[in-house]
Amino acid sequence: MSTPSRLAVLLSGNGTTLQNLLDRSADGRLRAEVVLVVSNRPDAFGLERAARAGVPAAIVERPDCSSRDEFGRRVFDHCRQAKVDLACLGGFLQLLPIPDDFAGRVMNIHPALIPAFSGKGFYGHRVHEAALEAGVKVSGCTVHFADNVYDHGPIIVQRVVPVLDDDTPDALAARVFEQECEAYPEAIHLFAEGRLRIEGRRVRVL
Repeated sequence: MSTPSRLAVLLSGNGTTLQNLLDRSADGRLRAEVVLVVSNRPDAFGLERAARAGVPAAIVERPDCSSRDEFGRRVFDHCRQAKVDLACLGGFLQLLPIPDDFAGRVMNIHPALIPAFSGKGFYGHRVHEAALEAGVKVSGCTVHFADNVYDHGPIIVQRVVPVLDDDTPDALAARVFEQECEAYPEAIHLFAEGRLRIEGRRVRVL
């Protein structure tokens, strides 16, 4: 693409994914620009990160909306107004109905190898605790196109990390996050280059 992709980052908490994308955009490693941050929580620290970077932000709280559909409409109205090419979920803890004009234009990152340890209720440290409890030997992260089911859409990129015998949830989370910081920009680059084709439940990289 001749111009950087315009990104919206949707978040509910600390905004570590947002910070990774901001840093990589600033130093040229990511040919994309975060032009909007949307949070469903007014106390999300990610809003402070957006303010420090000079990125416009909006707050759309689910209880203020009469339905989930209205919630989705409000979120994506902000994205449309900002002329967003791609919406990136980064710890956005609400199921978001995706309108037709954003089908194939919303990505999510999950701190496990979907379909393992995914779905409603699996987020943050809960994911890593479940992985350790299950005794798996590897974990990782998944970037996928979002649909209207938690952690369900077609997979774009996965990265694997070992699970060590003496791991704690914090240690595993840190190792997985290192890979998240690489996987999300990789997926965004592929999208920007027009190299992703969705075929049913699969994503073909052209």
